[in-house]
Amino acid sequence: MTVEFAARLPLSRNELDRDAEFRTTPDIDHVLREDPSTRYLPLRGAEMLRNADGTLRFVSAADVPAGTVTLYLGRAIADAADAPAGTRFVAAFVDADTARGIEPDDAAWESLRMFGTELSARDQGLAVEAVAMANWHAVHGFSPRTGSPAEVTTGGWVRRDPEGHELFPRTDAAIIVGVTDADDRILLGSNAAWDADRYSLLAGFVEPGESLEDAVRREVWEESGVRVEEPEYLGSQPWPFPASLMLGFRARAVDGDPTTARPDGVEILDVRWFSREEIRERAGDTLLLPGRTSIARAIIEEWYGGPLDLP
Repeated sequence: MTVEFAARLPLSRNELDRDAEFRTTPDIDHVLREDPSTRYLPLRGAEMLRNADGTLRFVSAADVPAGTVTLYLGRAIADAADAPAGTRFVAAFVDADTARGIEPDDAAWESLRMFGTELSARDQGLAVEAVAMANWHAVHGFSPRTGSPAEVTTGGWVRRDPEGHELFPRTDAAIIVGVTDADDRILLGSNAAWDADRYSLLAGFVEPGESLEDAVRREVWEESGVRVEEPEYLGSQPWPFPASLMLGFRARAVDGDPTTARPDGVEILDVRWFSREEIRERAGDTLLLPGRTSIARAIIEEWYGGPLDLP
């Protein structure tokens, strides 16, 4: 992954020491609460708050009731106006009543999807980590082996049932591909869940026992009927909606008639080849592209040759 391409992946930026060793500190929740410098990042579901200047809004331990599920995020590695280097950060997965007490304005709670590109590298790292783990905790309150409640341990990074079985967070690998043809046009598809004029790159989850390159070839064929060759890795970006790691590739369509591209008709309702001229003329008007937070946008702009002046 080149430095230039990496800079276009906002959710991959990070200036934080995750400080894994500290997670094993005995009674870590108490230790963090007793430290007045600890910053707590409240999450209502997967939504957060920001200050007037756009930075993440933190609260103190006093704003987080005992018994709230928390996650030790790590410590700052550089000085910032709101926290010197070494400051420890904790995500607090608050309930509706606590969230209302912290901020009663419902509209103030925002999704990372909407403002991810506006955060500093430190805040981006904190937000992505917190949202991903909030999603994990939301569905892992009980052991899949025994059905028993699983308690939170290790600073929020492990859940353990009464029989000692431990649950660890997992990330789902997914590939996303910028496919080009012999005329250097890019292949975009319209998902069944989107508006008819919204297009993005083809993507899909990596199946068990499958290499990333095979996943690229399979997913593109299944969704578009296009055979590709020479998959080339570009870079990766976490996508915590709810728990994916997007692995970006570009690939070339195998020689042949590009008009044979056809959607699968279930997940993808339309696939089309787009030239740079068509992207320039239609994007933002009759063609909606992925937002700036996504790796899809970065790959499209990498092919296009520069940033697109779009939201």
